[in-house]
Parts: sequence; structure tokens; C-alpha cells
Amino acid sequence: MPLLIKDITNYLEEIAPLSLQEDYDNSGLLIGQKSTPVNGALICVDVTEAILDEALQYNCNLIIAHHPLIFSGIKKLNGNNWVERTVIKAIKNDIAIYAIHTNLDNMIEGVNEAIANKIGLHQTRILQTKVGLLRKLVCFCPVDKANMVREALFTAGAGRISNYDSCSFNSEGKGTFRGNNKTKPYVGKKLELHTENEIRIETVFPDYLESSVLTAMIMAHPYEEVAYDIYTLNNHWANVGAGIIGSLAEPMDEIDFFNLIKTQFHCSAIRHTALKGRKIKKVALCGGAGSFLLKDAINNNADIFITSDFKYHQFFYADNQIVIADIGHYESEQFTKDLLFNKIQKKFSNFALYLSKINTNPIHYY
Repeated sequence: MPLLIKDITNYLEEIAPLSLQEDYDNSGLLIGQKSTPVNGALICVDVTEAILDEALQYNCNLIIAHHPLIFSGIKKLNGNNWVERTVIKAIKNDIAIYAIHTNLDNMIEGVNEAIANKIGLHQTRILQTKVGLLRKLVCFCPVDKANMVREALFTAGAGRISNYDSCSFNSEGKGTFRGNNKTKPYVGKKLELHTENEIRIETVFPDYLESSVLTAMIMAHPYEEVAYDIYTLNNHWANVGAGIIGSLAEPMDEIDFFNLIKTQFHCSAIRHTALKGRKIKKVALCGGAGSFLLKDAINNNADIFITSDFKYHQFFYADNQIVIADIGHYESEQFTKDLLFNKIQKKFSNFALYLSKINTNPIHYY
């Protein structure tokens, strides 16, 4: 069977669920239909007319971009600006466009980890974790079926906490129930009060998996009516959020570290606050516009914060507590292409996949 667009996009949404994108974002399949067979895919940071020409050159009918081509609603398609022209060209040439933006930014193994790997950070963790996206499931089942129900829940994605999986808490007690004439009870008899030794299973899952976790539980559970509770948790989700913080293997002089950044990210210039004359050891970073994380970087005692798109007055907020290094938006996110290429190629080894050779950075330095 031919590979379909939905095969690719379903996989991308497994590694970076759309529900984890920010409210202002517009990730997902922007142009095209999921049922269309895929000839090949081109991976890029931004979608432009030149990128579409490149896709046609490689005979690709799918473009996977980091930044969405369409951020806000389009009211007209007259070709009066580059977005309209690019959309029209994509539709005319049957090229689908998929964006994987802040949902990939917010994953521990996403955009920011790619940056961290380039500068050799160790012991990395999310800088500003998400709160309120985890749920606790509590269900009750007969003792002899507890293993089966637990395994079904774990297979559906429940029970994962940071670097651990199959996490649950189990306690034994007695459940009571009585079925009416319409029931076919797994244990006991209808119209009779029954007491059963049961296991109370407690586990956690991300909110976007609720439907699949509940379906798995119900399918594996022997009872006609499954007793369960779902609680919203205010816990921080360690693997989801903005930015990353980690440490260098060995401290570096500030100038040496700046030279490392310029080399690794191909920066012709770095906008930064005054150097502090001390070693760089702890590094906070955020791909793209990350000024909103400055306080988090300071509160976590980072020596330097690498990001982009700082405004003039925001540099003052470093307040001699940290060095801000603004390396440029494109420069910070350019390796997203390699990240996506490696993940997709590993999943679909016989698929025609191409890395864009076009630098779509609209900012130039003289």
C-alpha cells in the first residue's frame, strides 16, 4: 500500500501532539488532504515560493515546515502578498503543507534539545514546565484481571513519568455491586448484592491521551460497567514546556563560549549584554523568541541565556545577573530540519525525504 500523508502526520503528532501547541499557533496540516499518497517530503524551516520550487524539483508533494505558512486567517487569495502567492502555488501544484511548530518546541526531545546537543549540554531539563496537562486515572477491577488492565493502560500511554514508564499505585479492597435484570455480571449474580476482592489502580496520563486510555481500559476490563475516576492534576509535566537548561562538561571562558556559538550556529553576529568576566557552566536556551523565559533562566542560576528576538529594553532586565545572547531566530532553529529528518527517516526508512538547501532567513547582516 502507498504511504499516505496521514501516515506521516500521525507519526509527527505522536512525537509532538497538536494539543501541546501554544494558543496563538497554527500547527498541523495547513494545505492538502490526509488521504493523499505521498511521493516524497521536503523539510524546511519556513515555507516560501522558493521552497515550493525546490519541492517540485524533488517531486515532493508534501512540505514539512517548522513555521506555519498561515498564522492568521486568510480572507482573500489574490496573490497580493507572499503568503497568498505561496498558498495559491501550493494548491495549483497539489503540494500539501504541514507545520510542526510550538508543539515541537514544547517537547523535551524537540527543538531545544537539538540546540543543546550542538553546544554539548549535559543533564538537560525543561526550563519552564507546563502545568495542568496531566490527569490521574483511578479504576477498580478484580484481582485476577489487574495485570491485564494495567498493561492495556500502559500500552495506551498511561503511567509515564519523566524517564520511567509502567508507573502505577495499586491497593486491594472490597467492591460491592448489584445488577438488575438487564445485566450479565462477570462475577456474582444479577439481583444479588455481591462483594468482590478488587484492585484499585492509580496511574497518570497526558490529557490528549484521555480517549485512547479510556478505550484501552474498557476493552481490557471484564466488567460490563467499569468504575473509574479522572482527576485533573496541577503537577508540573517534566517533559513538556518551554526552553531547556543544562550544563557544559567543563566551564568555558565567555569569549571561548561565544566563539563556539558563532561556529556551531553560523552566526555572523551575536547581540548580547555586557560580559561578566566569569566562566560559563550553566546554560539556559530557547529556540526562537524566548525573552519570556529570562526570569526562569535567572531563577535557575544560569550563567547565560541563548535565544533570539530580544527588544532593546528587555536587555536591561538581565540586571547584571546573567548574560543574554541573542543569536537570531533562524540561527537558533535551523537544526529543526535535521531533527525532523532523522526522526522521520528512522520511522519510514524507504521514504523519499529531502532536507531543504534553501536558507529562508529573511534577516541579513552587512
